[in-house]
Amino acid sequence: MTIKQILKMGEPQLLEVTSPVKQFNTSELEMLIQDMKDTMISCDGAGLAAPQIGVGLQVVIFGFKENQRYPGADEIPFTVLINPQLTPLSDEMEDDWEGCLSVPGLRGKVPRYTHLRYQGFDQHGRAIDRQIEGFHARVVQHECDHLQGILYPMRIRDFRTFGFIDALFPGHGVVNT
Repeated sequence: MTIKQILKMGEPQLLEVTSPVKQFNTSELEMLIQDMKDTMISCDGAGLAAPQIGVGLQVVIFGFKENQRYPGADEIPFTVLINPQLTPLSDEMEDDWEGCLSVPGLRGKVPRYTHLRYQGFDQHGRAIDRQIEGFHARVVQHECDHLQGILYPMRIRDFRTFGFIDALFPGHGVVNT
């Protein structure tokens, strides 16, 4: 088990566009995914992208049964998604609260598509093709943004809805989403 240091907003690597994975089923890829999973679980995250631990590859993981940081969220199956492609299934978008392990202690309202199709591959090169909605769709969009060098504060439309958790939600410490 290797828990990696998570890069924080302001570090240049988080703003870089990542490269696609070209080889699947390798020990290096398995080790990266295990390190990402160990790191995500240790921080009680809903997802993690490779750039957050300093790796410039198109690899994201996400999923949980229960999550203290998102107590009202439905379960999301653990997924390894490599070289993802996202396709909105409607024009409907919703603003909701987001946080990020690379932006600790802060939350902001971010617009995201409510219905989404994601395609890509798992670590063995098997195709993934899912249609999702709600919080699951929000998490996937958030993690895949990291692959393009985008952090959620860059998507906030109204900075009155961005701030420290304890100031936005006095006495709560966490938010529902």
